[in-house]
Amino acid sequence: MRNTSSRGSVMSFRAAAIALAALLSLSAWPALARDVATAPTLPGSAIPGLSAEHLDAAFWIDRIGRRDRVLLQPDQVAQQNVRMLDDDPAIHDIEALPGTLERTQVEAWIRALSVPPTRTLYNETGKAGSQRQLDRLVTNLALAQIPQTQFTRHGMVVRRADVRTFPTRLRVFHTPGETDLDRFQETALFPGTPVVIAHASRDRAWLFVVSATYAGWVEARHVAQGDRRAIFEYARRAPYLVVTGASASTAFTPSRREVSTVQLEMGVRVPVLADWPLDAPVNGQHPLASHIIELPTRAADGSLVFAPALLPRSADVAAGYLPMTSTAIIAQAFKFLGERYGWGHDYNARDCSGFVGEVYRGFGVLMPRNTGAQATSRALSGVTLTATDDHARRVALLRDTRVGDLVHIPGHVMLVIGHLDGAPYVIHDVAGMSHRVADGGIVRTPLNGVVVTPLLPMLGGDGRDIADHVTAIRQMAP
Repeated sequence: MRNTSSRGSVMSFRAAAIALAALLSLSAWPALARDVATAPTLPGSAIPGLSAEHLDAAFWIDRIGRRDRVLLQPDQVAQQNVRMLDDDPAIHDIEALPGTLERTQVEAWIRALSVPPTRTLYNETGKAGSQRQLDRLVTNLALAQIPQTQFTRHGMVVRRADVRTFPTRLRVFHTPGETDLDRFQETALFPGTPVVIAHASRDRAWLFVVSATYAGWVEARHVAQGDRRAIFEYARRAPYLVVTGASASTAFTPSRREVSTVQLEMGVRVPVLADWPLDAPVNGQHPLASHIIELPTRAADGSLVFAPALLPRSADVAAGYLPMTSTAIIAQAFKFLGERYGWGHDYNARDCSGFVGEVYRGFGVLMPRNTGAQATSRALSGVTLTATDDHARRVALLRDTRVGDLVHIPGHVMLVIGHLDGAPYVIHDVAGMSHRVADGGIVRTPLNGVVVTPLLPMLGGDGRDIADHVTAIRQMAP
């Protein structure tokens, strides 16, 4: 449910975009699902029209017509990624940044994110924050220490790393006792993500980094500084694997903790060491039952070192990006079903825009991190709605959506998985849902996770139909 103008976490795509075309395989263009009678409400569920079979990906896949036709051909994915880099203000082409950074640019990046809050915030015990605490956070930004000119430093994320509004682990909330939405949590960056290191906090424990789709504060221990060429070549090396499960983890390695149980999220790409001798152990383990991959690690002096690691063959991975079919979109999205909602990738999970971004990352698609940027991206096809669009037109457009379409409302995004009686159903990572009951009253159901729901019965916070809040419908189409 990210709806700011900030950016997110993805590897550099410009030089890899065209090469992607030769690496992606072909598959299916989705047709509108045929209408069938809506199943009864799932027993014990507060969601109207939801049955147990709706929680099975096969139910929706079976309803697809031409399920094996590709939504975007490989060259079209590559072209869209280039458009993202060229035309979308939410995306940073960090590989194209100059060899030096000016103070004005670095300070602008930091000030755009690290805006001192004007409302009272509360900690996890419900205690209100003080002006003194806020002053300490601002001081730790060390804005006065930004040099007039600095050489552009490059780095790579070595472990999943939270991106924070301020250089602090302090968790803050709008309301005492409501501790799910940490207002200093922005997103997360994943292992192998190239970044530009723009600044360090006063206590040196944090770095302000710029990735392809986000700029923010990460703990210095999660970033290794290295050679620019080596960093961007890593992101393009072949052969490679793409994580196609919700996540995958490298093998436990007691002798090499830096590559032990490293968590890799859906869509993360890692190079394979294809020339490694099959009879040579990797970190004390025989590689027979594993993929031998290479991961970035951080040396004691903070420098970047690449090291071999084992990814068990039981891991859900593919030898390249998946073909973008409607079948694959549903299958990938359902791998997150039931995961706890995590605002800004908190709780080692993800939120609504992080969820759809990672589903599409598995197909090689570069997408803005936050909902507002996704909804307004010039590089994505679709329809933008305004106040002049009446309710009937909005409902008609929603009934005409296809599998994989993204439906945006302010602060939220949903992924269409099919239709029942012509009405769209969605899978989304959502805090809660409101709907109207038989007596006309409104019921709010806290969901806090990745769930399937019908779209049209949903209500906005003002009690109006969700259709009247839709700002955009984005499609993966040429």
